[in-house]
Amino acid sequence: MDKMLFVAMSGASQNQKALAAHANNLANVSTTGFRRDFEQARSMQVFGDTNPSRVYSMSERPATDFTPGALQQTGRDLDVAIEGQGWMAVQDPNGQEAYVRTGSLQVDALGMLRTANGAPVLGNGGPIAIPPASKIEIGQDGTISIRAEGQSAAVLAQVDRIRLVNPDEKQMEKGPDGLIHMKAGSPAPAEDANVRVISGFTESSNVNAAAEMTSMLALSRQFELQVKMMKTAEEGSAAMAKVLQFS
Repeated sequence: MDKMLFVAMSGASQNQKALAAHANNLANVSTTGFRRDFEQARSMQVFGDTNPSRVYSMSERPATDFTPGALQQTGRDLDVAIEGQGWMAVQDPNGQEAYVRTGSLQVDALGMLRTANGAPVLGNGGPIAIPPASKIEIGQDGTISIRAEGQSAAVLAQVDRIRLVNPDEKQMEKGPDGLIHMKAGSPAPAEDANVRVISGFTESSNVNAAAEMTSMLALSRQFELQVKMMKTAEEGSAAMAKVLQFS
């Protein structure tokens, strides 16, 4: 295969992967607590029988942007967000500990406290179970208090406390499930008493829609250029074949 065609083809393929990354970010611009993925391209030399005089681009997602989003007031008691640094612990589909910054919490039919996507919220002894209650309050330190059905407004009982941690973000990564996990080999972080929860708020996505659109437009133009290069390689190959026919 002609090297020019190979370089153009690989460039177009990597452009598509980069577009997918930015499209995923843009699609989640309104998703509560979403953390955008970084995307970058780097040059890779083409090695072969001759000197590596040509390079092709390789798109990759090196990390996740953990910049906090803006807090949005909802007024709902079970909408919570981290104020400042820190994370709330939840249980992922595999039963492992994962982390979120915000959540529209809800109590399921079995009394389990879960995030909007169904992940159980972890407390001091595992997933948090809420007894039947007429009111649920979440304090700044993550303490969950309830007013049992039939009790007066002044009677509140402490049920559990949300597990709050503040690990080094360099040791964290986003998993395929969209939750944040500790990297392989990193120990589970200890609880941090300095992490604060604010009730009645959620944290918005940290995606900049204008920046993502600009990146997608630039990548689309690069894709068109790669396609033109493939067409040029095809035309050059056809012209060379005609020359050989006359020789």
